[in-house]
Amino acid sequence: MQQNSKLSEVKVKTESKEYSVHIGHGASKLLPDILGKFNRAPKTILIITDDLVAKLYLDKIEAAIDQLYTVHHFILENGESSKSFQNYYDIQSFALEKGLDRNSVVIALGGGVVGDIAGFVASTYMRGIKFIQIPTTLLAHDSAVGGKVAINHPLGKNMIGSFYQPEAVLYDTSFLSTLPESELRSGFAEVVKHALIWDKGFYEWIKDNITSLDALDEVRLMFCIEKGIQTKAEVVSSDETEQGLRAILNYGHTLGHALEAAYGYGEITHGDGVALGMLFATELSEELVSSLDLSKELRRLWIQYGFPSEIKTNIHPGDILNWMKKDKKSKAGHIHMVLMQEVGKVQLDSVPDDVIMKKLESFYK
Repeated sequence: MQQNSKLSEVKVKTESKEYSVHIGHGASKLLPDILGKFNRAPKTILIITDDLVAKLYLDKIEAAIDQLYTVHHFILENGESSKSFQNYYDIQSFALEKGLDRNSVVIALGGGVVGDIAGFVASTYMRGIKFIQIPTTLLAHDSAVGGKVAINHPLGKNMIGSFYQPEAVLYDTSFLSTLPESELRSGFAEVVKHALIWDKGFYEWIKDNITSLDALDEVRLMFCIEKGIQTKAEVVSSDETEQGLRAILNYGHTLGHALEAAYGYGEITHGDGVALGMLFATELSEELVSSLDLSKELRRLWIQYGFPSEIKTNIHPGDILNWMKKDKKSKAGHIHMVLMQEVGKVQLDSVPDDVIMKKLESFYK
């Protein structure tokens, strides 16, 4: 990591592309410089954002570049339901109507939902045009890095998508000041995930320094973001298209995604679903690894951070099991989950249905 007085930089190196993640207060100001360095200068820029972010930051981003380029914007409704076929189609139609060509650039201004759909639009418009991620949420420190872009299908989350790396990620931490607590908590779940799967020292630091979300001041938040992005960059650089190692980044996601679908998209945040999923996976891991003793500690931390630790009673465990079977890691109807060996070391394992069901039932109160 290289650092100056204001910004830090993490390099992401994959088989398809090398790019930088610029992190810090004012990182979005680098946008004109980055656009100006492209070999084929764009004439037209499309900013994709949502209605909440647009009110806060769209004018600022447009003002930085609209003297240099023709700038259009497409505004989605905030929320997971916007990652739809219809919106994907509408954005493609809008881009065609506005005359975007192969040199044009898509800018994703928003959280994970915006980044996912904007990246998928960019990956498929005219067989692929450049895009830049400008995340505005803590959760997006995970989703904006690594090139997973997608939309949802009624039968599963992120089922229609591709691996497509951005040209750059501008993580302007000043944008995080407007986040509601629920969104901060949602993003922090992915921070904890990165520590649990990769870095025991970071996990110990979290326990010692983040006793509640109120402890996430600017300095600690910056440290968490840098550590999380470093982890993501290291894993993605080794396995860009999730043929092996990258699957560990899905710790907590098999149940988490199932809960998002079973509850109804938008009824539980991604981070809260993943937090529940990590607790579930940890308890399951303890049954398979006798030396592991972590779930009681995680439950205490979950209370401190406000994460859920039980499943709504109106959701049937059989329905959740069916959603878990639709997970992308499942093979021939068999659930494969990322399970823990010890803090900092996880692996992908096949888990029988009856074991899943028994553990699911213990998560109802």
